[in-house]
Amino acid sequence: MGKVDTARRIASAAAVSGGGLSALGLGVYGLMRAEAMLARKAIGDPLEDPPPNSSGWYGRRRPGPAIKVALLGDSGAAGYGVDRVEDTPGAHLGTGISTYADRRVYLGSFAVVGAQTSDLMDQVERALPIEPDVVVISIGGNDVTHGVTPARSVEHLEPCLGRLRAAGIQIVFGTCPDLGTVRPINPPLRQWARVMSRRLAAAQAVAVVQANGRSVSLGSILGPEFDARPLDLFGPDQFHPSAEGYEHLAAVLLPSTLAALGLTPVDDAPVAGRGEGVLLLSRAATEAARTPGTELDGTASARRGVRGKLVELRHRRRQPHIESESPDSELEPA
Repeated sequence: MGKVDTARRIASAAAVSGGGLSALGLGVYGLMRAEAMLARKAIGDPLEDPPPNSSGWYGRRRPGPAIKVALLGDSGAAGYGVDRVEDTPGAHLGTGISTYADRRVYLGSFAVVGAQTSDLMDQVERALPIEPDVVVISIGGNDVTHGVTPARSVEHLEPCLGRLRAAGIQIVFGTCPDLGTVRPINPPLRQWARVMSRRLAAAQAVAVVQANGRSVSLGSILGPEFDARPLDLFGPDQFHPSAEGYEHLAAVLLPSTLAALGLTPVDDAPVAGRGEGVLLLSRAATEAARTPGTELDGTASARRGVRGKLVELRHRRRQPHIESESPDSELEPA
């Protein structure tokens, strides 16, 4: 999210939004503020250089017509903290889609470091001219750190989703990651960040499904594996992912993006043995917020004609690792 005072903002947001904090007293708030200051020191100063731009052509030697992809969101979508464009989520997505589709792909990255959901419409408007077939969005962490309530975030999100759907664009939305996995953040600040992240993720999932899009839970995808291998998957600031961490993030989004493009088998039905099935939307959204990699398919619920009250919950299998390529930016999308 690119802010040196991220953890301190989390503590301030907790004080503003409540979350039961007032009942615990000023002592707990003081502890949270102290933990936030320590976390801020651990995270350090932000990088001055922007992330590498992943916009451009992937699979240039593959046949057309080209698939067009727009990537929107915050620093997690932009790839903040890596030096090589091949390590950004955009490069992983562009390469993965091109490989499995055996088609040329043009990916336009419009993600902005530090963006909140209130900034998303500007990215949508900048993405529309490339006429994308699918838009992949990952945003929400900065809403949590700035004390924006889930309801307010969704108020900003819904018009963006409506604008994309009106243009006939498929939507894949990576919900708010679990900020409780950030290593420099200690209890009780960590628990508050986890609760608010999951609340926002569930609210985002409901909004996306109601817009006939696909939500994908990022949840603690940067959590259990990060706890086991923090030096590999967390970046130098211990807050943003490393190059390998961004690869994991893109690997979660890729299967649902391929599905949105119609690049999965037609009879790819949910499998009960994998914990998949059709659930009430409210229950499915809560479950997805706790389980990273969970997709809620709003397009399927629309076909079933249940007015968004039921939704298909899936745990799509990740694709085998593919070495990402750098984009060719010589040509503009046609």
